[in-house]
Amino acid sequence: MRVATVLGAGGFIGRALVARLRAEGRNVNAVTRADLPEFLALCRPAGDVFYCIGLTADFRTRPLATAEAHCGLVARVLSEVFFNSFLLLSSTRVYGRAEIGREELPLTVQPGAADDLYNITKLAGEALCLSDPRPAVRVARLSNVYGEGMGTGSFLGQILAEGDARGAVMLRQSLRSTKDYIAISEVVPALLAIADRGEARLYNVASGVNTTHDAIAGVLRNALGWDISAHANAAATRFPRIDIARLSVEFGPPRNRILDDLPEMARSPHTASLQQEPVC
Repeated sequence: MRVATVLGAGGFIGRALVARLRAEGRNVNAVTRADLPEFLALCRPAGDVFYCIGLTADFRTRPLATAEAHCGLVARVLSEVFFNSFLLLSSTRVYGRAEIGREELPLTVQPGAADDLYNITKLAGEALCLSDPRPAVRVARLSNVYGEGMGTGSFLGQILAEGDARGAVMLRQSLRSTKDYIAISEVVPALLAIADRGEARLYNVASGVNTTHDAIAGVLRNALGWDISAHANAAATRFPRIDIARLSVEFGPPRNRILDDLPEMARSPHTASLQQEPVC
């Protein structure tokens, strides 16, 4: 039986990957943060490895842990673990200073900027993978993934949890802010396809469409009556459009749209119990 190993199996995407792989009849090693030392010590063949370990909301206050999760552990797994394929989950946040999010374009970072610590460490982990001579070592840059079970550490998870609890949401970002969102139901099969037969080494996994906070607020206001507003003088955060041509040509474009899925997600009984996503 073909083996798969999910590193970071306690997180939102890791859990979804484990569930899908097991549903397909795969033998899955679900490795959580607590399991990592034993996993690395055993040095057993890991089959197809999905590296889902990372820090998100708390990276500014935990810089050394961020570097370890995004770079140090990547280096250890690449050098110490026997695998058939390795897929590193990175982020489209690395395009924050770019005009457009396209895989082959050069990227700009500022080491002295606190917010760039995340991007720099993610890119360092990517560089370790892309410099590896083994063609089955690949990178997937994910945009904002949503779906049942996402944590309140994400922007959308915070909105849904707060709205469910209070019937009102106060945003710290301007309603003119924009982001790319992709459903977990689209992400998981895309990751499996990339790991199995991806022709390139680096892929954007995104919807390719930016959605404004204002559009999200309008859907939730109309569907549920929530009062959604932004702080006065809130800054607008606009991410570049993510190019998904490479993903679409090989595996087909994503079809889910965040504005269509929002009302059902907001009514879900799981919304009220959303928790902070684990680091891995």
